[in-house]
Amino acid sequence: MQVKNKVVVVTGAASGIGRALCERFAKEGARSVVASDVDTVGIAETIARMGDDTDAVGIPCDVGDEKSVNRLVQETLKRFDQIDLFCANAGIFTAGGEEVSIEAWQKIWDVNVMSHVFAARAVLPGMLERGEGYLLNTSSAAGLLSQVGSAPYSVTKHAAIGFAEWLSITYGKRGIKVSALCPQAVRTAMTAGSEGGGVAGLDGMLEPEQLADTVIETLAEESFLVLPHPEVLTYMRRKTEDYDRWLGGMRRLQERFEDAYKARAEADAANDEKNQSE
Repeated sequence: MQVKNKVVVVTGAASGIGRALCERFAKEGARSVVASDVDTVGIAETIARMGDDTDAVGIPCDVGDEKSVNRLVQETLKRFDQIDLFCANAGIFTAGGEEVSIEAWQKIWDVNVMSHVFAARAVLPGMLERGEGYLLNTSSAAGLLSQVGSAPYSVTKHAAIGFAEWLSITYGKRGIKVSALCPQAVRTAMTAGSEGGGVAGLDGMLEPEQLADTVIETLAEESFLVLPHPEVLTYMRRKTEDYDRWLGGMRRLQERFEDAYKARAEADAANDEKNQSE
């Protein structure tokens, strides 16, 4: 896919990866870019950064709420008649393991997994009727490998990859293209406070704009995996060639970063408790 003259929707667009994607799509000549997020102030800032050459629109959306996702899609269709590329990019991180609260597990599941399901339900009918459309689902290298220090993040990102695979298998012969964006550490609010990006930053921290370059290249190729950190493909091969050896290496990484992630989990728990008491 070439983005020029296309109608594009990006969730999680108020900052970080989502903002960089919006700016790059505008630069590539997209007909319209719809920037969506729960952060309305951030949306406005993203739109201002896209300039006047692209028809940029901001539409608030809570991607973990299907009604909100449906409103986003319907409002977009009313304005532009069709959606060529839907980037389900919004995501959250929760540190910790099986002990994480049910409420936190449910929230990250809704945002990191069900948001992709809601988006597909909303946009596929129109795309299938036209016989074309593109879904770019942001997951993570954690969805292909794992995430030291966070069971919820690892589990939900694996699920997001699984759903993207299923969409590609099921609708690929009907004109629907699907790609899964799987970066390691990117300089965003999610990685702020983690020294060097933690485990994910071992191969370097990318700027969101660098990631956007890879997205444009991969969309043009219409490949399934979008890998801003090419090393991830090597790690995937090592994982499948010798699973037990790979698990041993991941255990060593966990030992190296265990204290840092434990501190982050404790900080997250303290913030949750504070928010509940306010």
